[in-house]
Amino acid sequence: MSTEIPPGGPGRDAGAAVKLQILATEHWSLLATRTLTYNEALSRVTIFLSILSGALIALALVAQADHFGATFISIAIPMLLIVMFVGITTVSRLTALNRDDYRWVIGMNRLRHGYVDLHPELAPYFITSPHDDLFGALQTLGIDDVSAPRRLGSWVHIPQTLPAILTVIVAAIGGAIAALVALAFAIPPAAIGLAAAATFVLVFVVMAAWNRRSIKHSPPSLQPRFPSPRGR
Repeated sequence: MSTEIPPGGPGRDAGAAVKLQILATEHWSLLATRTLTYNEALSRVTIFLSILSGALIALALVAQADHFGATFISIAIPMLLIVMFVGITTVSRLTALNRDDYRWVIGMNRLRHGYVDLHPELAPYFITSPHDDLFGALQTLGIDDVSAPRRLGSWVHIPQTLPAILTVIVAAIGGAIAALVALAFAIPPAAIGLAAAATFVLVFVVMAAWNRRSIKHSPPSLQPRFPSPRGR
């Protein structure tokens, strides 16, 4: 009597189970790594805001004692420069963490594609995407497709991100430094306001362009292997 296992028999089921176990293990690993990424991002933001709060409290005390005189200006400018430096490095690190988070999302989308390959009947039950391109990542993140001009969700989401929020704060610090420098040279109040506003815009634009450039290019490992269907 032949003992050969027919196609689709227990042998195939065992192989599929092993594949599912491997995919699930990697999925949990990426999920844990993504959690660590979030934790570091929140820690970085907390450190920056703590330094900023401490600096403002210290400057308030000096201002009460010196009445915004020369001593206050000489202390405020270097202190705010330090805070601005911490802010710039924090935004840079948050941008890198966002790139890492995008990588983990792409990895989980690929694993989800593997689940669907093994069991296509499960596809209707996934609300996240099995595609590893930008559109699939946005779907998994719950953000509207940026390719559709009628959908503004993705563009509204950008100012809500941590790097964007901290960029505005850092730009405001830059404007404050410019105002203090102008005040030190006894420039008229209107000119002080213009200098602060111009510096705010300059810092904001430079940092926004820098952040966009840093995330514009994806490494070869993130090139789509299972792209989303077009023509939606």
